[in-house]
Amino acid sequence: MNSVVCIKRVPETAEATLKIDPANRKLEVDNLVFGINEADNYALEQALLLEEEFGGEVIVVSVGPPETDEIIRMALAKGAGRAIRISPENLSELDPYSIAKLIAHELEDEEYDLIFTGCQASDDGFSQVGVALAELLGIQHLSMAVKMETEEESATVNRELEGGLMAQYKLNFPAVITIQTGLNEPRYASILGIKRAGSKEIRVVEPGSWNEKMVELNKLSFPPPGKMAEIFQGSPAETAEKVCEVLKTKGLL
Repeated sequence: MNSVVCIKRVPETAEATLKIDPANRKLEVDNLVFGINEADNYALEQALLLEEEFGGEVIVVSVGPPETDEIIRMALAKGAGRAIRISPENLSELDPYSIAKLIAHELEDEEYDLIFTGCQASDDGFSQVGVALAELLGIQHLSMAVKMETEEESATVNRELEGGLMAQYKLNFPAVITIQTGLNEPRYASILGIKRAGSKEIRVVEPGSWNEKMVELNKLSFPPPGKMAEIFQGSPAETAEKVCEVLKTKGLL
């Protein structure tokens, strides 16, 4: 069973101080640490599990600059067979449709049963590349997969709905499935896998300036500040009295 896995290099922003560049179009990334998008890691693991069960090949595809090779090599170290990195000149200007079309173009000559993506990128949160890719390739797709049982030519997939509801579907291959975190337990790369990754192929595609896009980013900004907390000064008794006065004023006592 041949699988394609789309992965993305994203900044780790949970504990970082973020700054927006002077043009208000992107984050300043000089001091940020980058890694593989979390949901994409689960997508990769699912493809590797299917390869172990059914045989075949896992191909990793990523759209990004040369620095993306770091996460690609890690995917190869975990067991992917080969990789494609697509590096358009105007990457920062592209929308999800542009990214999906770049990937679709490179997959025209590939043989695959399944294409996996993460359900959402942690940096832009569009959740669109996977489903757009399926439409461009003219194949079925399911998003937000949280459980998957696979046969030779089809899969039964549970996807998460609003309010904790689950829906179960059966789809035939080829298909695109976008993966939620928690579907499996992503593995760590072994020392031997890391050594072998250096000899595996990363085919680099440089399409130049890519102008097929449907939306354009006008401005990036932080959310407006909300109400600030009031800090009470004084002894414990004085502070307690002030707190009581505020609670009485608001009708909470």
